Amino acid sequence: MLDIVLYQPEIPPNTGNIIRLCANTGFMLHLIKPLGFELDDQRLKRAGLDYHEYADLNIHDSFDDYMACAQPKKVYALSTKGHQCYSKAAFEKGDTLMFGPETRGLPANLRNALPDEQVLKLPMLADSRSLNLSNAVAIMVYEAWRQIGFEGIME
Repeated sequence: MLDIVLYQPEIPPNTGNIIRLCANTGFMLHLIKPLGFELDDQRLKRAGLDYHEYADLNIHDSFDDYMACAQPKKVYALSTKGHQCYSKAAFEKGDTLMFGPETRGLPANLRNALPDEQVLKLPMLADSRSLNLSNAVAIMVYEAWRQIGFEGIME
């Protein structure tokens, strides 16, 4: 499958929703510190319901720590500053989908370290700021999962 990386997530219900999404799709979730909440936050638990035990969740002190541990094939970042539409990427098992904190987005140093074609955007109407993090992750997860043939799906 693919990895989901939330870089310094800030809002517990978003992370809880993404935990539930990962539990239902088989994607592995990685959180990069610092987190804007405690992992025992009630809002996180409420949003993730009882799916925490079914999701692969890993915590890393830094993005470099994640990279050393996971060694992904390719890292795709989602950003409002991206130049390529997410649907033009060719996702493969072993890739990583990375998302920034809700209020700031991914820092320029992380975006700029990637080739332009790996910094993706979701289409939105002109003058739109951004989508909710858990919604953006869901869109990306289902596109990537579709591209790898919905591996592991229940028939």
